[in-house]
Amino acid sequence: MSKEANYGADQIQVLEGLEAVQKRPAMYIGSTDDRGLHHLVYEVVDNSIDEALAGHCDTIEVTLHEDGSVSVTDDGRGIPIDTHSEYDRPALEVIMTVLHAGGKFDNKSYQVSGGLHGVGVSVVNALSKWLEVEVKRDGYVYRHDFDHGEPQEDLEEVRPMDDGEETGTTIRFWPDDDIFETTTYDFSTLETRLRELAFLNPGVGIALVDERDDTDVRFQYDGGIREFVEYLNETRTPLHDDIVYLDGEEEGIRVEIAMQATDGVQGSIHAFANNINTREGGTHMTGFKTALTRVVNDYADEHGMGSDLDGNLKGEDIREGLTGVLSIKHPDPQFEGQTKTKLGNSEVRGIVEGLVHEQFTAYLEEHPDTAETIVGKAVEAAKARLAAKKAEELTRRKSALGSSSLPGKLADCQTRDPEEAELFIVEGDSAGGSAKQARNPEFQAILPLFGKILNAEKHRLDRVLENEKIRDLITALGTGVGDEFDVDEARYQKIILMTDADVDGAHIRTLYLTFLYRQMPEIIENGYVYAAQPPLYRIRYKGETYDAMTEQEREEIVEEVCDGSPDQVQRFKGLGEMNPEQLWETTMNPETRILKRITVEDAAAADKMFSVLMGDAVAPRKQFIKEHADDAEWVDI
Repeated sequence: MSKEANYGADQIQVLEGLEAVQKRPAMYIGSTDDRGLHHLVYEVVDNSIDEALAGHCDTIEVTLHEDGSVSVTDDGRGIPIDTHSEYDRPALEVIMTVLHAGGKFDNKSYQVSGGLHGVGVSVVNALSKWLEVEVKRDGYVYRHDFDHGEPQEDLEEVRPMDDGEETGTTIRFWPDDDIFETTTYDFSTLETRLRELAFLNPGVGIALVDERDDTDVRFQYDGGIREFVEYLNETRTPLHDDIVYLDGEEEGIRVEIAMQATDGVQGSIHAFANNINTREGGTHMTGFKTALTRVVNDYADEHGMGSDLDGNLKGEDIREGLTGVLSIKHPDPQFEGQTKTKLGNSEVRGIVEGLVHEQFTAYLEEHPDTAETIVGKAVEAAKARLAAKKAEELTRRKSALGSSSLPGKLADCQTRDPEEAELFIVEGDSAGGSAKQARNPEFQAILPLFGKILNAEKHRLDRVLENEKIRDLITALGTGVGDEFDVDEARYQKIILMTDADVDGAHIRTLYLTFLYRQMPEIIENGYVYAAQPPLYRIRYKGETYDAMTEQEREEIVEEVCDGSPDQVQRFKGLGEMNPEQLWETTMNPETRILKRITVEDAAAADKMFSVLMGDAVAPRKQFIKEHADDAEWVDI
């Protein structure tokens, strides 16, 4: 019988309702790893934020409970509990169990909303093994429970509300551990997002409580995105005291912009649409950049600044060292892709462009000292850009002079398929030698780079390109750099930083990550960059071998597996100490190795952290070390 004969209507599977979410969760929340796990919280919080945007809520509290559940409480109107005419069920139940059911579609209940356009809280319900909803409204407290998305019993009227008791909603859920790779929430990840939401929604108080270790933080910023810029610039040196603030509304679209120039070489512009971090930009960012460039060039021409430059200032010149936050609130946002990282509404570009051109032009004329500072910084950046261009040309010429266009130290792989190719950037020549012997040459390339490179956080591209190791890395990657950068030209889609498991190794890895984040962010955004995880210890017991990544793991293996008496405990002080067989088994073999993918989930948080760790300001770095000293793992060497 042919294969075609077995394929008919009966083989077509139809997934309806929440079953579709449970079968294909990544389609709705992006992934089932820790990112997807935290996304569940964001979806519930988004509903509370929507209540705040509608003027009905000013306090939100997120609690991490000891039993692994999370609850989100707000003082909004409370989810409706009356019977829905079409479904003949309580509206609360419909909202929790029917995709695309909510009050965000007619622009009457909510003028502006984020979330997943009505699928958010129902997706959370579908991906929870148990979920409880408590609603306070209409003088009573109501409760409804759900088991793997299915309603349990009927909506229960628990009790009358007490005198003075506020309306609101509490949703508590236990993520399904059969769906998620991990169900442990990270406090700092949630803290970053909730702080961001507090900046973007002035006056709304947001609390994060962790009952697991009695930690809690509370955010409320009446200054909104102006305070956001101040926060981002805590690790930088502003060039002018005042923060430029522009705002307006047109066609129901609210636009806010705050910015301040700093003496840094790295720009930091973050765009949001309806509280969603649009990391890929979109029409609002395009309108902002276009108008910003035109306004600064007009001012420079009118006042004779930059007359010694060959041509106009470029956008990158003007944005160098500029910290800015752009936030729009749109009644009907159109996002490109399910993850909503790029805004697509065409009318937004013109609205933002017009507002920036009118208001920023007026601002510069009214504040000549600040204007001279901003434009002067851009002129300085333009001169550095021209110098960097010469350095890029030098890099290309040096590559062309060699017998091959690739660096001499690079041991390339045989495959030319970037999806299969892996590049190990290895610390030191001795480790590089072992790695070259250990690798599978069919798909693994080795680039040994000894020592530390220039800190890309503190220097412009022209200075960074003076470093031979950086030039070798750029050439090996094949993407180019600066204006010529093209992520589609990457020769490898796995770029693995393999450094010693010690402080120096961590510093070297951070220096390379800083360069990639500042000069080639698309490499990280595309998920191409990884950190190898070489073990610290190898333990042998009764003919078996166990690797430990940390001191704690070593102690657990020794006590629990070896009954306190291992045959041998070997401490690896560096990659160079491993022979090729050990390096392959522990760190390079795709079947047994552990790799950590480097991601940028929140660009603003990542931007600030790079500034803290690698910038000029000492005080914030010292404070960071003090706050995290207890989290450090001390190892006897």
